[in-house]
Amino acid sequence: MSGASSQASFPSTVPSLGAERSVAWPRRTVRTLANGMQVVIAEQHTFPKIGAELFFHSGNSLVAHRSPGLAEMAARVIRTGTHSRTSRRIEEDLRGMGASLGTSAGADTSAISISGLSEFAEPLLAMIADLAHEAAFPQNEFERERRERLEELRIDRTTPGFIAEERFRRVLFGEHPYAVIAPTEAQVESYSRDALAEFYRAHYVPSNALLIAVGDFDSDRMMDRIEKTFGAWRGAEAPGFSGAAPPVAHGRRVHVVHMPGTVQAEVLVGNLAINRQSPDWRRALLANTIYGGAFNSRLVANIREQKGYTYSPRSGFHPLKHQGHFSVHAAVRSEVVAATLTEIFYELDRMRALPVTEAELDAARNYMSGVFSLGIATQGGLLGQLSTQYLDRLPDDYLETFREKIRALQIDDVLLAARKYFDSANASIIVVGDRAQVEPQAVLFGDVKVWDTHGYEIAS
Repeated sequence: MSGASSQASFPSTVPSLGAERSVAWPRRTVRTLANGMQVVIAEQHTFPKIGAELFFHSGNSLVAHRSPGLAEMAARVIRTGTHSRTSRRIEEDLRGMGASLGTSAGADTSAISISGLSEFAEPLLAMIADLAHEAAFPQNEFERERRERLEELRIDRTTPGFIAEERFRRVLFGEHPYAVIAPTEAQVESYSRDALAEFYRAHYVPSNALLIAVGDFDSDRMMDRIEKTFGAWRGAEAPGFSGAAPPVAHGRRVHVVHMPGTVQAEVLVGNLAINRQSPDWRRALLANTIYGGAFNSRLVANIREQKGYTYSPRSGFHPLKHQGHFSVHAAVRSEVVAATLTEIFYELDRMRALPVTEAELDAARNYMSGVFSLGIATQGGLLGQLSTQYLDRLPDDYLETFREKIRALQIDDVLLAARKYFDSANASIIVVGDRAQVEPQAVLFGDVKVWDTHGYEIAS
């Protein structure tokens, strides 16, 4: 075969994207039981499985000032035993059904989740119900979970990303409960079994609950099962949320957290912003996708591809229930902290000053639409999207119209969002690293406060 004939022929241009596929949304049923528990179920017959999650509109922020992290500890201990099942019995029941169980708590919610084969739908729901109102909080299990939490905190204290996020939230939120992302070791030591049980009794109540189930079932029969399993559950109204408003930032605030001997620094920049209830939410997401929320974003092209300062810079909007925030993260070599901050602010201000290109806009819209479609392709993804809609009390058509509304956004929408929510002039700047190396660079961006990794200020 001659050299000329052996050469492959490749197209000189990249083929255009095909038409976006429509999404076949599953049948969805929404109902509120007589006891106040909200129920959302959606049929998805791809696999003979079911996934269910029982949420409570109460999390760590409700107890942040008196007992930080108590909601999380309560959630951990809940799965270790009920009045009718020991921890061992729970694990045996799960193995017998080939099922998985999880409990968790964040700033605004607590949750019990379970998944398994559809043929076990009834006992799976029964286990959730048992954990939701019959948890026993065994003393020995409580002590074991407390020891594990203490060990996790000790590891966190050596992790620059955790340290940066902790200082950032304290600076950003001040006396607001969202300022606290984790307890201290002393606070975990002060937990008591009775305090966990008290939180559980007050907040794990049906009027405070949202059950979402997705899977291979008939909706009418599933709703009957849920009514049978949860209908007799009763409880008082859960306590509401209260907290001081976050402080208003005036100018940039710079904070260095000293980690002696480190050769790398964690850089975090951000400001207060919006949550999903804002009419600007989609605009802000699109602007962030172009700025630093995707692998082909401006921030990645600048400080990863062109400068080589970091492998994985990222930015994002973080929507909590009562207040959102925007942040930019980068782990970099200590000697390029100032250069990295310079480029972070350069790209923020460029987004605020000049319109993005049509090519950037189109790529970002395609990316967001594609990620959304992938996110609802699995049972867990669909359950997660439904939880977002109903926990945040978004419009009934929020999911069905999401891609359409993203597609409708234009260049002016991106510019508007960048100018409103990329608040570079009043940003909080956190740098975690060796003070001798990073403080002389951090001071170029404003007056610096220095802290140790336990949150105590170090004198200049």
